Amino acid sequence: MIDEPLPQDGRRRAVIEAVTPQVDGGRFPAKRVIGDTVFVEADVFADGHDEVVAILRHRQPSAPGQAAPGTGPHDAGPNDPERHDPERHDWSEVRMEPLGNDRWRAAFQVTHLGRHEYTVEGWADRWETWRHDLEKRVAAGQDVTVDLLIGAGLVDGAAGRAEGQDAEALATWSVRLRGDGTAEARSALAVDLDLHGLMRRHADRRDATVHPVLQLQVEPVLARFSAWYELFPRSASPEPGRHGTFRDVIARLPYVAGMGFDVLYLPPIHPIGTTFRKGPNNVTTASPGDPGVPWAIGAAAGGHLAIHPDLGTAEDLRALVQEAGRLGIAVALDLALQASPDHPAVQEHPSWFRQRPDGTVQYAENPPKKYQDIYPFDFGSDDWPGLWRHVRDIVRHWIAQGIRVFRVDNPHTKPFALWEWLIEGIRREDPDVIFLAEAFTRPKVMYRLGKLGFSQSYTYFTWRTTKQDIAEYFTELSRPPVSDFFGPNAWPNTPDILHETLQHGGRPMFQARLVLAATLSSSYGIYGPAFELQEHVPREPGMEEYLDSEKYQVRHWDLDNPDSLAPLITRLNAIRRAHPALQSNGSLAFHAMEDDFALAYSKRAEGTAGETGATGAPGGAAAEPDVILVVVSLDPVYPRRSPVHLDPATLGVDVDQPFELEDLLDGSVETWQGRRLEVSIDPAVCPARIFRVRPAADREPRAESGG
Repeated sequence: MIDEPLPQDGRRRAVIEAVTPQVDGGRFPAKRVIGDTVFVEADVFADGHDEVVAILRHRQPSAPGQAAPGTGPHDAGPNDPERHDPERHDWSEVRMEPLGNDRWRAAFQVTHLGRHEYTVEGWADRWETWRHDLEKRVAAGQDVTVDLLIGAGLVDGAAGRAEGQDAEALATWSVRLRGDGTAEARSALAVDLDLHGLMRRHADRRDATVHPVLQLQVEPVLARFSAWYELFPRSASPEPGRHGTFRDVIARLPYVAGMGFDVLYLPPIHPIGTTFRKGPNNVTTASPGDPGVPWAIGAAAGGHLAIHPDLGTAEDLRALVQEAGRLGIAVALDLALQASPDHPAVQEHPSWFRQRPDGTVQYAENPPKKYQDIYPFDFGSDDWPGLWRHVRDIVRHWIAQGIRVFRVDNPHTKPFALWEWLIEGIRREDPDVIFLAEAFTRPKVMYRLGKLGFSQSYTYFTWRTTKQDIAEYFTELSRPPVSDFFGPNAWPNTPDILHETLQHGGRPMFQARLVLAATLSSSYGIYGPAFELQEHVPREPGMEEYLDSEKYQVRHWDLDNPDSLAPLITRLNAIRRAHPALQSNGSLAFHAMEDDFALAYSKRAEGTAGETGATGAPGGAAAEPDVILVVVSLDPVYPRRSPVHLDPATLGVDVDQPFELEDLLDGSVETWQGRRLEVSIDPAVCPARIFRVRPAADREPRAESGG
C-alpha cells in the first residue's frame, strides 16, 4: 500500500474563498486612488459548528525607492511565515463582520501612494465557540462546572501568549473562573466584555488559514477623476502663419484653466524628421515649410530626449509645467515609441529596427495604410534589453523635467512585458506618475494593459452611439471585475477620429456627446480647439480623418468664435468638480426609458459627516447623498418628451415623497413625486438635462418632542 503524505498542517480547518477585490487570482493588483475606503469581502467557513473568526490584514507600501513587499515574481509564497506572521509590526488588522451565508466584510482606508498589500486570515476559534455554547447551556439550566474549567484553560493559554499587563489580567481572570463562587456567578464572569476583549486580542491563531497576499495599486486622485484637453503647441500662436511655441501655450493656459480642465495633453514635442515627410491632408510629398507629423520623431536636432527647436527650450517647457501647475493643470506628454528615418538611433542602434531583405528598414504599416515617415522599434530584437532601458531613460528624463502624466501612443503594439516592467519600475521611484493608454484595439488587449499598470485607457465610447450600446458598455466598465483594473477615459474626438455622428449631427450632437463623455465617465477628454469650435468636415466622405488635419499642418483657431462650446464645457467641468457623484463610476445606473433615442442614468455619492461640500450640509451634520440624474437625447433634430422610470434603489432617493430636480445647466428647479418622471428636451436649446436630485426643501420636518 502507498502511504499518502499528510497535509502540511491538517489542523487548519478554515476555508477562505472568493476574496474581493482580486484581479486574475492575485496575478495583478487591483486599483484604487488615494483616500479611498477599500472594502474587502471573502467567504470564510470551517467544517462543523465551531465559531469562525475572520480578520482583514493590510499594510502600506515601502518608501519610494525601495522594493515594495511582495511585488516580485519570486517573492515568498503564500505559506511563508515571514509574510503571514500575525505579529508582524507593519501589518494592520481589522476584524471582519459577517454578511450572512459565510460571507464576511471589512474595510481600510488608503492614505499612501504605491503598492499596498492585504490578505484575509480565518480560523475556527475555540474561545468564541466555548463562550457561545456556554451561554446556551446556562440558558438551558445545565451544569456548567466542567465547562468553566475548560474556559479557564483557554484563558491560561491566552495568558501564555500575552505579555505585560494583559498577561497579568488574563491570569487573574483564570483564577476567578476557577474560584469558589457559584457556577452562576462564574458564568457571568466568563461572558464579561473585558475578558472577551482580552481573549480576542490574544486569540489562538496557530491553526489559522491565511489567504495568499493580494496587492492594491494606489494612485493619485487624478488617475480616476480628470478632464483632459489636447492641443498642438505649434498651433498655439495668436498670429496666423507663425509656428507656435511653449511660451504661446503658457499664454493659452488661462483659456484651458478657465474651462476647468486639469490635464493639458501635448502631442510629441520632439524634432520631426524630413525623410518621407507628409504634407497637408496626408499627401506623400511635402512642400518646403510643411511642418511634418509630430509622431515622426527624430531629426538632426535629436530624438526622444530632445525638443523641437521651433517650440522652444527645456527651460521653456519647465516654465510651462510650472505655470500650468500653479493653475491646477498637469501637463501630459505623448510617449510615442517610434522613429523617423532621421532619428539618431537609426544610425547609432540599427539593431533596434527591423531590417528588410533589400537592406532597407521596415516602416510602419496598418494595411492598407502606409507610414513611410515612421520606423517602428523592434522590441524583440537581439538588443531588446538596450532598447527597453532606453525607453525607461526617456520616461525618467521627462519626469526630471516635471512631467508626471504620459499619454502612451499605441501601447498594444509593444510587448506586454515591457509595460509591466517599465510602469512598475517607474512607480517604485515615483508612485504619482500616471499612464494613459491610447489603445483602440480588442477588449481583452485593452484590459490586459490596464492590469499591467496603465492608470487609464481610451475607450470605445467614440463608436458607442446607440442607447443600448452605451448602456451595456458603460455598465461593463463601471462594475467589477473590470472596474478593479481598468480606468476608462472617454473622448468624443481625437486628432485621428472624427466620428460620423459629429460630421452630420451639428451642434446638438457635439453637445450630447460632450455631456455623455463628461458624466458617464469620471475621466474624459477632448481634442481642442477642434471640438469646442465644432470642426466636423472629413477629408473624404466616409472617413474619420479631418480635412486640413493639425497632424499635417499648423492651424490657427478663432477662440473668440461666438458659436464656441467653451461656455458649455466650462459649465460641465464646474458641475463635475462640485458634485462627488460624477467623480467616480461605481454607482452608475441606467433608468428605463420608452424612447429609443434618449437615455437616462444616475450617479450618487454618499454624504460625509462633518464636511461641507456639494451637498451643503453644515459641519458636524450627516450630509445628504449627492445624487445626479442625467437625461440625454440622441436625436439632434426633434424635441422629445420622454418618461423616465426611476429606480429608487439605485437612485438613492425616496421618490414616493416629494423631491426636487435642480437642472444644473439652466438653473431651473422642479418638484416631483413618484417613479414616472416626464422630461422635455429640445436639441435646439440643449440635448441634455443634468439634474441634482434631493428631497424637496419644503417638506415638513419631523416634530420634535419635549419643551
